[in-house]
Amino acid sequence: MLIGILQTGLAPEALQGEMGDYPDMFARLLDGHGFTFRTYRVVEGEFPASVTECDGWLITGSRHGVYEDHPWIPVLEQFIRASFAARVPMVGICFGHQIIAQAMGGTVERFDGGWAVGATDYDFSGQNLTLNAWHRDQVTKAPPGAEVIATNPFCTNAALLYDDRALTVQA
Repeated sequence: MLIGILQTGLAPEALQGEMGDYPDMFARLLDGHGFTFRTYRVVEGEFPASVTECDGWLITGSRHGVYEDHPWIPVLEQFIRASFAARVPMVGICFGHQIIAQAMGGTVERFDGGWAVGATDYDFSGQNLTLNAWHRDQVTKAPPGAEVIATNPFCTNAALLYDDRALTVQA
């Protein structure tokens, strides 16, 4: 299965020597599960020609806010809506979680309550799961049709499920 990694940010230079860039990290994490990967640096304006160019999409984290004025953000939102309409599955992590929510009609804001940093507990339908968090922005209003599947007192929309089309996680 070919997974297109939509790279929305660059890993800090201090990490790249040892860990690689975000696509490298995801490829390593998902290695051994039958996936192959193709990276598109959307942060630099590189997009797939079609939403069906890959079997599924993974949208990475980023230092950027989804509400910022970058020319690639509206293009990415259009791509997300087209992928959703074509039923090509998506996974969004951190910024990816936020941009999918925003593209589908949710609200993303800089959270007045500060930052979530480090090991953070989330309630996934009564099951506690500890994930690494590093964010201040968050989905403050889930889009229509999205099911909240994880929450905590700091981040009420920590993970969203969009039927069989998208799964997104803030952490």
